[in-house]
Amino acid sequence: MSTPLHSSPFCLVFIFLTLSIVAQSIVPPSNTFKFVNEGEFGEYIVEYDANYRVLSLFTFPFQLCFYNTTPNAYTLAIRMGVRNSESIMRWVWDANRGNPVRENATLTFGTDGNLVLADADGKIAWQTRTSNKGVVGLKLLPNGNLVLHDSRGRFVWQSFDYPTDTLLVGQSLRQGGPTKFVSRVSDADGSEGPYSFVLEKKRIAMYLKSKNSPNPILYHIAEEFGPQQGTISSVVFSSEPETDEAYAYELRYGITGTKSSGTRLVGRPKYNSTLSLLRVGSDGSLKVYTYYDKVDWGAWEITYSLFDKDGIYGVSECKSPTRCGSLGVCEDSQCVACPRPQGLLGWSKTCAPPSLPPCKTGSQNIDYYKVVGVEHFTYEYSQGVGPMKLADCRERCSKDCGCLGFFYREESSKCLLAPVLGTLAKVSNQTHVAYIKMSK
Repeated sequence: MSTPLHSSPFCLVFIFLTLSIVAQSIVPPSNTFKFVNEGEFGEYIVEYDANYRVLSLFTFPFQLCFYNTTPNAYTLAIRMGVRNSESIMRWVWDANRGNPVRENATLTFGTDGNLVLADADGKIAWQTRTSNKGVVGLKLLPNGNLVLHDSRGRFVWQSFDYPTDTLLVGQSLRQGGPTKFVSRVSDADGSEGPYSFVLEKKRIAMYLKSKNSPNPILYHIAEEFGPQQGTISSVVFSSEPETDEAYAYELRYGITGTKSSGTRLVGRPKYNSTLSLLRVGSDGSLKVYTYYDKVDWGAWEITYSLFDKDGIYGVSECKSPTRCGSLGVCEDSQCVACPRPQGLLGWSKTCAPPSLPPCKTGSQNIDYYKVVGVEHFTYEYSQGVGPMKLADCRERCSKDCGCLGFFYREESSKCLLAPVLGTLAKVSNQTHVAYIKMSK
């Protein structure tokens, strides 16, 4: 007579081992915590002129905090910097981006291994969703990575998998994982903004989202990343010593389907640059900020800028979407003119596209004025469609409520509709012209 499975020695051993593993996977009560968002604000200088409260999770030079830029709207974030320094401290990761909590919100790490941010009314604003997944502890690592780990030290969850607008040294983008990081709306609004740095299958690209366009607008491609075969599997922001005295920033990449890998040199700081971050700015910029912990004042330095006046490692500032604000003519990295119906006037920060009447299907209530010898900031990647006649290009823009103007190349009859104007790059070819939409 056979022994029932539920009473067999094998089954009993299996159940015992399973219960043992589960028991070992519980977070020890001594490692659990509950923080309440209350009390005095910190007194040191932080980014975005924010108010903040520090939590006890600290590993030089990173600390977990609550901060706010508007009253009673707090973000759980990791701060980078030293509190007794006179230099600003920067926010390098946000948990509840775009979903702030209020006074008396709580951050709880329980025995089930889940890290939970709840608002004052108990409503969950953010969580790691790691309940009963073998988590036994939480650490803030020296590289700024907040991790939940199992009994073998393996990461069950890590903040490096959820970048906001910043990559820290050692952090990566990868196929099947995070493939992009995205700017803030502004210094006062930390929610997801319009600019992004994106890992695609064959390249790295930067995009601008606009309410006037159904698709993101491409405004930069890293030309070094363009393998003819295979897919870029990952890109890692790294900082390695080239010599005993010099460091270099690199974007390391690997290519699946081949044995190829490589690096793109970003810059060469003059000192140990491992305390650095790569950030997509709220203006569409891409910069590396490096923290030099040997000084108290001016510890932060911009050690790389994609849109660079000198163009040593970057590209011309005239290719930056917002170099000249919402509208302006750029030449030699300088904003040289404000294109108006009256002509090219002196540029200032108040220069902006004309106000338009409510959009209708007809074109009777709109007109255009002409700007000669300019290109849109996307011209390197999009020259438009055609050939077509100027009148047809104009009609296409007039019928498109999202079109703020169009760019026309007279020698090729190419037509480019512009949902965003921004920086117009001055060119010597006078047959490249822009037509700015205005009220008739």
